[in-house]
Amino acid sequence: MNEEIGKVAGAIWHALEANGEMTLTKLKKEISAEAPVFDWAIGWLAREDKLNLAREKRTVRACLKGWHGQSANAA
Repeated sequence: MNEEIGKVAGAIWHALEANGEMTLTKLKKEISAEAPVFDWAIGWLAREDKLNLAREKRTVRACLKGWHGQSANAA
C-alpha cells in the first residue's frame, strides 16, 4: 500500500509541476487516481510541506511550494 501511495504522490507532483496550480478535482482526474489513495497521497505531500493548499469557495486548489515564485522569476 505504501508503494502505491508513493506512486500516486509522484504522479501528483509531476502533474502540478507540469500544469501549475489545479483544483483537487481536476488533479484527481488528471492522474486517474482512486479516492482513498489520492487523498492519502495529498496528505503525505502536505505533511512533507511540499504543497500549498488553499480553500476557494467549495473547492480546494493545490500547487507545489514555491511554484508561484519560480514562475515569476522565469518571466
